Formats: sequence, C-alpha cells, structure tokens
Amino acid sequence: MLDGKKVAILGDRDGIPGDAISECVKTAGAEVVFSTTECFV
Repeated sequence: MLDGKKVAILGDRDGIPGDAISECVKTAGAEVVFSTTECFV
C-alpha cells in the first residue's frame, strides 16, 4: 500500500513517538524522508 511513497512523520511525546511510526511505515514499504517527535501542549 505504501510501496514507493515518501512519508513525513510527526510523532507525539505523550502518544506514539516518531521513531516507532517510522519503523512501521518502513515495513510497509515507504521511504521516511523526515521524522520527529514533538511535545504538543
């Protein structure tokens, strides 16, 4: 489903961090071009 797609990821410090989302997206075949974990207050 994500084969060949480029993805930008914004994770949440109190939710799911960007690194965890990145690993899931990579296994789905996408290329992670940007990943970060932010604190949304």
